[in-house]
Amino acid sequence: MSRIGNAIINIPAGVTVSCANNVITVKGPKGTLSQEYDPIITLTVEGNVAKFTRANDLGPTKAKHGLYRALCANMVKGVTEGFKKTLIVNGVGWKVAKQGKKVVMNVGFSHPVEIEEIDGIVLDCPSQTEITVSGIDKEKVGQFSAMIRGVREPEPYHGYGIRYSDEVIERKVGKAAGGKG
Repeated sequence: MSRIGNAIINIPAGVTVSCANNVITVKGPKGTLSQEYDPIITLTVEGNVAKFTRANDLGPTKAKHGLYRALCANMVKGVTEGFKKTLIVNGVGWKVAKQGKKVVMNVGFSHPVEIEEIDGIVLDCPSQTEITVSGIDKEKVGQFSAMIRGVREPEPYHGYGIRYSDEVIERKVGKAAGGKG
């Protein structure tokens, strides 16, 4: 029995959840999201509660049951609250700044790296060493944050790089001096 799949989704006021032609559509104050789903899973919306049921108890069906329930719950949260990830830039002389709809990063290269906002993603720089990525689609926010982090991944010896605010970088000890002479 899928604990995630059987959990109900409470729909807050101002949010509508509908399904037609195997597409879940969630509309809320921050925008609209949609997701295709397998017809072996059924969505029923009664009042302010959404519930997913599955047609059989096969392994792949059970997996999809929990998956589509989690995706729908994320869509409901996205159109009401939104999602946000914060990245920290750590390095000597490294800094970031927002210019219009793009973020310009000086992160140890001979040239500045420019990253432009895409549809559904808002970039902000509250300080010279922070970047916040926000939007209503959890998948897009996570993917865009990973792309920014990939510009300069954190390295374990000095701690330089771009990391998530809640990420812990395990530091390594450098090469020992001395030896046989």
